[in-house]
Amino acid sequence: MSEKFISIAIDGPVAAGKTTQAKLLAKELGFLYVDTGAMYRTIAVFMTWFPTLAPSMEKVLAGINMKLKRGQDGEQRMFLGTEDVTDQLRTPKISKLASNISALPCVRDFLLGMQRKAAEENDVVMEGRDIGTVILPDATVKIFLTADADMRAFRRWRELKQKGQTENFYNVMEDLKARDYNDSHREVAPLKQAEDAILLDCTELSSRETTQALLEIVRKITDI
Repeated sequence: MSEKFISIAIDGPVAAGKTTQAKLLAKELGFLYVDTGAMYRTIAVFMTWFPTLAPSMEKVLAGINMKLKRGQDGEQRMFLGTEDVTDQLRTPKISKLASNISALPCVRDFLLGMQRKAAEENDVVMEGRDIGTVILPDATVKIFLTADADMRAFRRWRELKQKGQTENFYNVMEDLKARDYNDSHREVAPLKQAEDAILLDCTELSSRETTQALLEIVRKITDI
């Protein structure tokens, strides 16, 4: 990857606030925001559209027409063909399916080129589960963002409620625990903190305080 571009890798467990914080950080810095998890979720949506293809990931990946675009607000939008599916990506069903397929080597290989290309051509803030360990092992800045399970479950439940999805809090917590286990125990690229990543626990921090803490880390390392 060219040294002229700065890459910021933010990893961490589900509902730690990675997506929100990566968007805010990218906006503050004028960088391209890349949500790798949304790519897996987009594949999951495609699988629900064409369930007859779902048993064969080879057929799914051969048939999918997925694109990443930058919206007018600067945020990442995911498309299947010409349809913007961004608002369909955060349901519990899609989250669980995306977590399952993210462990498949063929899926990860399918997306790896797209993810690295973005960092080769732009200053980026990229977030996911294995950005600093696998996708961008030479990232300029690596951060592992986390919070305790109760707080993460509450944040995810609140997010779903704001979108009009009346999910039971207990179900959200159980889904989060299952995803935590699956993400950290999968054979391919399990969720873990990179050895050279800086740990930031945002359990007691507001969204703005978390953004400021991230900015301090980035500016200390990059002098931007």
